Amino acid sequence: MEGGITPSAGLISTVKAKTSLPVMVMIRPRGGDFCYDDDEFEAMLADIKVCHSLKVEGVVFGILLPDGSVDKARTKMLVDAAQPMLVTFHRAFDMVKDPFQALEDIIAIGGIQRILTSGCERSAYEGLDMLVQLVKRAQDRVIILPGAGITDRNVEKIVAAMGAKEVHVGAGGSKESRMEYRNPYCSMGYAVSAPEYALKVTSESKLGGMIQKF
Repeated sequence: MEGGITPSAGLISTVKAKTSLPVMVMIRPRGGDFCYDDDEFEAMLADIKVCHSLKVEGVVFGILLPDGSVDKARTKMLVDAAQPMLVTFHRAFDMVKDPFQALEDIIAIGGIQRILTSGCERSAYEGLDMLVQLVKRAQDRVIILPGAGITDRNVEKIVAAMGAKEVHVGAGGSKESRMEYRNPYCSMGYAVSAPEYALKVTSESKLGGMIQKF
């Protein structure tokens, strides 16, 4: 419903132990908007320290001001705290008032290698025109990483239009819970939420289908 938040140190450590791939960790203290108070910002800095201790390759974050512009001062503080890890400015970018100004602000901050964006639309496919414009304006100063709603049916068109060398995909699926007893009267989420006993996973078949497109 609200998108990803920062995973636990235990989960990060487990993932690191099971893969040789670079691990990029989301630094997001809560769901909702990307305008954070001082306590939330301190939590973000603390989570970056945890990522250092776990030898994570990169972090992913974004902070906005109330007027819909990039919070340049605090973004720079996070970038400085993250060095020498890789940094991606995430889809907070899709909520900015002026994406072209935001692009220049992020580049000017320095130390940010990628911007993850759907082109300010609900999906990368719908935002493809904006994504193409962002690539042209970026001129290789930062990678424009398309994400949101990318599937094996549209990935080729998105990659071809942008000249993208990498994409962000969820390839989401579900698997049945191992629980045998299931209480029909109680839920751990909101009244309208994902089924309690359907666990979200990455679909190997969906991901494999997209990889084959490259």
